[in-house]
Parts: sequence; structure tokens; C-alpha cells
Amino acid sequence: MPLSGRRILLGVSGGIAAYKSAYLARRLIEAGADVRAVMTEAASDFLGTATLAGITGHPVTTDF
Repeated sequence: MPLSGRRILLGVSGGIAAYKSAYLARRLIEAGADVRAVMTEAASDFLGTATLAGITGHPVTTDF
């Protein structure tokens, strides 16, 4: 796995492309990375925190 042992912080902001972050997180995990996510409040209009939490296996941070 090319990303085995790597820790990645995925930041998601409000924009129509925010929904693609779920796909990106899944692909990073498939490559062996440990992914954590942070989202702005505006990003939750496009993607739910539960979705990213379910994919990454970690709680999503929304309060900065």
C-alpha cells in the first residue's frame, strides 16, 4: 500500500465539490492512510459529518 502509515488531515470547506471529499477519503484509506477530517459549517450543507465519520472511522471536527 503506497500510503501505509501516513496520517492525512482532510479539510473540507463549503462548496459544491465538498461531496467529492467522501470519495477522496475512501480512496486514501484504501491506499493505507489514516485519514482525519475537519469541516467548516458551510461544508455541512453539502456533506454530512456522519458520512465522513463513517468512512474515516474517526469523529469529524467542526469546531475550530
